[in-house]
Amino acid sequence: MVKIPLQILDTGASPPVYARAGDAGADLVATVDATIEPGGGRATIPTGVAFALPEGFVALVHPRSGLAAKHGVTTLNAPGTIDSGYRGEVHVVLVNTDPDTAFEVRRGDRIAQVVVQRFEVA
Repeated sequence: MVKIPLQILDTGASPPVYARAGDAGADLVATVDATIEPGGGRATIPTGVAFALPEGFVALVHPRSGLAAKHGVTTLNAPGTIDSGYRGEVHVVLVNTDPDTAFEVRRGDRIAQVVVQRFEVA
């Protein structure tokens, strides 16, 4: 287990949480309400958290399968890469692939997962 310093940037924001012991990804939560229009509409959603990854680690932002299966909503640049040198707020770029129905993001919704892993430099 690696300990990663975390900063909450938005009052009431939730830190990434693993739903079950042994899960690879921890849920990232929206801190704003937003409407993502159908047919490729997109929005950059803040999560209200920043972390300080140690050198040699990366955080990868993955889509939540439930959002994709039920609503056609996924992350646009999957997986999004958070390098160890980045110290800003984590944002998630969501895209709505449903051709007809807008998707409503609400503050507190689980919108993506973050997976932390070691990597090698070539």
